[in-house]
Amino acid sequence: MNSVAYVTVDVFTSERFSGNQLAVIPDARGLTDAQMQNIAAEFRYSEVTFVLPPRDPANTAHVRIFTPTMEIPFAGHPNVGTAFVLGRQRDVFGCPTGDVLRFEEKAGIVEAALIREADGQVTGAGIFAPQRLSLGPQIDRETIAHCASIEVAAISLAAHAPVIASVGLPFAVAELADLETLGKACPNTAAFAEAGRRYSPEDDQFALFLYMRQAENPWHLRARMFAPLDNVIEDPATGSASGALGALLTSLLPDTDAVVELTIEQGVEMGRRSVIGVTARKSGGQVDSIRIAGECATVMGGTILL
Repeated sequence: MNSVAYVTVDVFTSERFSGNQLAVIPDARGLTDAQMQNIAAEFRYSEVTFVLPPRDPANTAHVRIFTPTMEIPFAGHPNVGTAFVLGRQRDVFGCPTGDVLRFEEKAGIVEAALIREADGQVTGAGIFAPQRLSLGPQIDRETIAHCASIEVAAISLAAHAPVIASVGLPFAVAELADLETLGKACPNTAAFAEAGRRYSPEDDQFALFLYMRQAENPWHLRARMFAPLDNVIEDPATGSASGALGALLTSLLPDTDAVVELTIEQGVEMGRRSVIGVTARKSGGQVDSIRIAGECATVMGGTILL
């Protein structure tokens, strides 16, 4: 293979040049692991997806997700954006594109439902997280404060202590008391490295998701995500972290059964506002469904020379 086609989209937005950038390789057959990693490093987006034929014909595709430094098992905006790109094709590896796509990924099967306008045009997608909420260790406030270069007192414990949460990809999640502190947060790479050694010893890829709830509308949140150890200083939209946060907050409700809809704004401080919709369902005391949804905008396409 001497070249491969790509498409880029902005995810969790309806407007170009906002939201979170994603490069999709719609047909990655013939690429080696090393070539995939090199392509992801060349784009320097938070993630690039590589679409391959499914191992099980009951599924739509096998999707691999690479950051600039490593392959990861799951992520939100890459799945939403990949579903959007494939949903606008006539077929995927010879099979007609339906309204629901199933992706084989390291974290499991990810199901994506296309979002269409009245005329049938695909405008986005909603995905279901491949795993239920899992919680890792709680994190001391001093570690979070050092990582984000903020005061310890600005970290709220009203709902929960800072904690590692995952619905397919782990993040340290912490609530801040005010919007001003969220805006001032700045990642300290040395502190992230130390936190990685303490709380993510298996890969040192410690990532931090900070959020603030608005008193007048507690289900409309503002958030920022930092992952400098993965060459992502700040991410304008992080669907996997948003899904984990939605699941965490829903799990803390006293109700045995509940359906919670959250809107999470991210990327505002970067000039790339993103809007992420999360729906979490709790049944019998357990969060058993997490949907992450948003719109997308196609930006460009071309060819990568190998």
